[in-house]
Amino acid sequence: MTNTATVLQASGVTMRFGGLTAVRDVDLHVDQGEIVGLIGPNGAGKTTFFNCLTGLYTPTEGQVSYQGKVLPAQSHLVTQAGVARTFQNIRLFANMTVLENVLVGRHTRTKEGLWSALLRGPGFKKAERGSEERAMELLDFIGLSHKRDHLARNLPYGEQRKLEIARALASEPGLLLLDEPTAGMNPQETRATEELVVAIRDKGIAVLVIEHDMRFIFNLCDRVAVLVQGEKLVEGTSEVVQGDERVIAAYLGTPFEGAPEDTAIEEVQAAEAQAGGEGNDQ
Repeated sequence: MTNTATVLQASGVTMRFGGLTAVRDVDLHVDQGEIVGLIGPNGAGKTTFFNCLTGLYTPTEGQVSYQGKVLPAQSHLVTQAGVARTFQNIRLFANMTVLENVLVGRHTRTKEGLWSALLRGPGFKKAERGSEERAMELLDFIGLSHKRDHLARNLPYGEQRKLEIARALASEPGLLLLDEPTAGMNPQETRATEELVVAIRDKGIAVLVIEHDMRFIFNLCDRVAVLVQGEKLVEGTSEVVQGDERVIAAYLGTPFEGAPEDTAIEEVQAAEAQAGGEGNDQ
């Protein structure tokens, strides 16, 4: 890898809900042109950590930087800065068309204001044409251009996942965060998603992905970090992580020397839900 500029740097990220610590002192970086995986057993704090990276949560301690600048603790400003994400549970606009869903993702990159939109002047019309052309390029990239006028709710599950990725890409990110992109997919859909993520990386977009499918993660990622009960246990290549006995023990639920203390998973998840976040870190 010739260019190793750091795109994302998370330093000492800690997230507490009252007296409960969901994420504790986690460091993680993603470099340009890299695909990094984040794994861990249920309740490990993966989605909480993602929420800290994307402005849905403000970390109790630590900071998150994108291209050397500390990210604001507001999700729309994080998107404007160049970080996009998908969610565990698909969040498409079900009654909007495929094309309209991608156009929604373009709004952070359009410069036209309210009056221009209301009056539909030449500036707005030009921006609208440009947005539609870019949206169609993205639909072609993910293989859904032929369904541009279909309602999102009528797409098969795997295509809904693809559409959510296209909508995230519409904001022109330099970093894409994928939360369980293959959840509920069959092997063929999973393989197609793997190829899509590689194609996204080949466009110069760095990728950070949470996933339970170990084969998917180990085939795909340049590096993998493992969270266990809110703490980073190990980080390295797929070979290093797969050969670490502590990782195997954590997935089997077996205590190991130096393991983080029990953080009362159910209590943490309940606190997250009350805070209005994902709260379902599966």
